Amino acid sequence: MYVKDVLVKNKAGLHARPATFFIQKANEYKSTIWVEKEERRVNAKSLLGVLSLGIIGGTDIKIIADGSDEQEAVDGLVGLVESGFAD
Repeated sequence: MYVKDVLVKNKAGLHARPATFFIQKANEYKSTIWVEKEERRVNAKSLLGVLSLGIIGGTDIKIIADGSDEQEAVDGLVGLVESGFAD
């Protein structure tokens, strides 16, 4: 299991369009991936799950992965969040 904390920098947070980019990226990996905000954890490959967290700009989240490409998955998703979804 591999875990990293990341600060959501874009003002809009993880709503509709950025969440879609995030989920598309998460689905590129084989590992099981979760996003955690405060004490709630959801499947990072689920749009409804990610949107249900209500992640806004300035929020700290954890990205957690477990599987064969867990480190690559977490680092890739952290990079996407840190870029402000400018991919």
